[in-house]
Amino acid sequence: MAEEHRCQTPEGHRLCVNNCGFSGSSATMNLCSNCYGDLCLNQQQASSLPAASPPSSSKIESISSSSTAERQIKLIPSEQKQPPQRPNRCTVCRKRVGLTGFVCRCGTTFCGTHRYPEVHGCTFDFKSAGREEIAKANPLVIAAKLQKI
Repeated sequence: MAEEHRCQTPEGHRLCVNNCGFSGSSATMNLCSNCYGDLCLNQQQASSLPAASPPSSSKIESISSSSTAERQIKLIPSEQKQPPQRPNRCTVCRKRVGLTGFVCRCGTTFCGTHRYPEVHGCTFDFKSAGREEIAKANPLVIAAKLQKI
């Protein structure tokens, strides 16, 4: 039946030498594109290793699976820091705010009706913060004194 439909694989296609299931070519040393990319990356790292050491905050992990799977290289930070999760409820009325929540300068999240400092009894000192901003924006300018004759 294969002879009738001519479903034979061409002679130019060969499987990858690493047996990952993909086809390789003679231009890439009979490796598939994924395996050849990994090989080139490993050679580049080996040649640049004495010149510059990799950063200590991250490590490169190569993951491969034996069946027809993919080869992936992942950059995994040694300390995975996730951004702090914002509360999704108003502090006053406990209403769900989702993405429309307002974060006050006192650090808490409020809904649209409780977002104003007068409504939720804000503890942030706006006067002193304003004075500090003005002092930073307008430095004191003193002219040089003239010498008297």
